[in-house]
Amino acid sequence: MNNDIYPCVWMDHNGREAAAFYTEVFPDTIITEDSGLVQILSISGQKLMLLNGGPMFKPNASISFLIANADETETERLFNLLAADGIVLMPLDHYPFSSRYGWVRDRFGVTWQLYTGEKGDTDQYFVPTLMFVNEQNGRAKEAIGFYTRLFPGSSTEGIMEYDGKEDKKGNVQHAQFKISGYTLACMDSSIDHTFNFDEGISIAVMTNDQETTDYYWNAMTQDGGEESMCGWLKDKFGVSWQIVPHRLMELFNQKDQEKASRTREAMMKMRKIDIAKLEEAGA
Repeated sequence: MNNDIYPCVWMDHNGREAAAFYTEVFPDTIITEDSGLVQILSISGQKLMLLNGGPMFKPNASISFLIANADETETERLFNLLAADGIVLMPLDHYPFSSRYGWVRDRFGVTWQLYTGEKGDTDQYFVPTLMFVNEQNGRAKEAIGFYTRLFPGSSTEGIMEYDGKEDKKGNVQHAQFKISGYTLACMDSSIDHTFNFDEGISIAVMTNDQETTDYYWNAMTQDGGEESMCGWLKDKFGVSWQIVPHRLMELFNQKDQEKASRTREAMMKMRKIDIAKLEEAGA
């Protein structure tokens, strides 16, 4: 399983509460890191990051997490637990595409699609699912092409299009694809929505060197992409990414706290992460 790519959920200082909740809801789930600012979960071996950034951003349904399993009883269990003190977006019911399916926003604002059926070609417990809405509606296929060309070891598993009855003909009803072996899904929606892609849920990409960091950063910020701070950016579709060298985390976690602090201070002044400057600061 590729844990060099993983989603990050922006939390309003309640990451520890959310982490404890998810360990109770999902099977084989443990907290592997808790720095206060960040909690890292392993959910059946799959990485999920919670970032306690404050009230600036909130997760929304533009990126949801799809959990597929063969057992209707397990779908119902997950739905009921996640819906408690949350909001039901689509009721748990029989649908043409699933014998038991529901879409819910949990008490922390994270949205989950609970699906009874085949997982497809993936070993992930959950699949981040991008919904292209408002100005981005109709761009799902373009995004699949962009991402699978950008990341090595990528492939498209399948694309199901609308026939024009429930949404615009040719729009993506559901598609599943891999970037460097990590499974994502996407869809289009022509309904007016009150949200768009934003920093509430981002996708982190861990890199091994400056060349790879530059490669992803430059490709994603061109043609309408947007640089942010501390390794964050938005691509041309508005999806937020964090391009993070492994070396950054090594310098952050070094035993000498004074050096680690200097590294963090240097990082806070950067847009794209410059490994050499971080090493100089942390020397």
